Amino acid sequence: MISKADVDAAAARIGGRVRRTPVLPVADSGATVFKLEFLQHTGTFKARGALNRILAASESGELTGAGVVAASGGNAGIAVAHAAAQLGVQAEVYVPVISSPAKVRRLHELGAVVVQVGNEFAEAYEAAQKRVSDTGATFCHPYDQVDMAAGAGTLALEMWEQTGGVDTVLVAVGGGGLLAGVAAALEGQARAIAVEPTGARSLHDALAAGQPVDVPVSGIAADSLGARRIGDIAFDVARRTGVRSLLVEDEDLIAARRHLWDHYRIAVEHGAAAAMAALTSGAYRPADDERVAVILCGANTNPADLA
Repeated sequence: MISKADVDAAAARIGGRVRRTPVLPVADSGATVFKLEFLQHTGTFKARGALNRILAASESGELTGAGVVAASGGNAGIAVAHAAAQLGVQAEVYVPVISSPAKVRRLHELGAVVVQVGNEFAEAYEAAQKRVSDTGATFCHPYDQVDMAAGAGTLALEMWEQTGGVDTVLVAVGGGGLLAGVAAALEGQARAIAVEPTGARSLHDALAAGQPVDVPVSGIAADSLGARRIGDIAFDVARRTGVRSLLVEDEDLIAARRHLWDHYRIAVEHGAAAAMAALTSGAYRPADDERVAVILCGANTNPADLA
């Protein structure tokens, strides 16, 4: 469903519109490098996918005068609003009524039309789908679209160029768009390992069941990694490339986030700390000569509890 060719095409399409985020050598951490993707526009990797999605839709003729529609509780919607503003396209973002006021305010600041509906993401998603059906607008899925995943995967191409290559990449997983892009970008070159909270284990349970399944969602990272079902694209890539999922506890996320702050003065959200938690918790133990990259994918967090 997605290949390295899709990621290469995305890199050519969005080049110059996204930040080339740095890597930080960190041989004392169990990792070889951190990929500092939280320095991306909007504070997460999702800006890459949103830009690729809208640009690709424009190229194919899918984009109409009705603009783009997204459903999101946070980071994905902000990324779509940012991309749309950069490209002069109207964005309409559907969010649950319980969404963070700060995130809703940011959507407004970026020029998006914000529609608050329902108490859960599923209700906002359904309303967004109806809007697309009624208007012909282009839908931007938070993670389960080839253009979205391929855009996210461009960070892996950057990281490969910056490091000269690694053996293993640790990736936090919610709906799986980032994992799909990274695993496709590095297929045949490096292994991607998924890291999920025990309270939001959509890929882990899908791999065990042999197909995507609905899972209960809870825990400290549910705001960013709380997909109730892994995306079909991510599941397909994970099986094709042999991805395995590691589980970490909430206390592991908290400890990893604190470790990143205490040792490197890096402040990330709890979901983004999942990749690091695989190392600090001992869920993943690299070989002595293994080159490991940790993707730190988002920093839309309140750092007050790190002081």
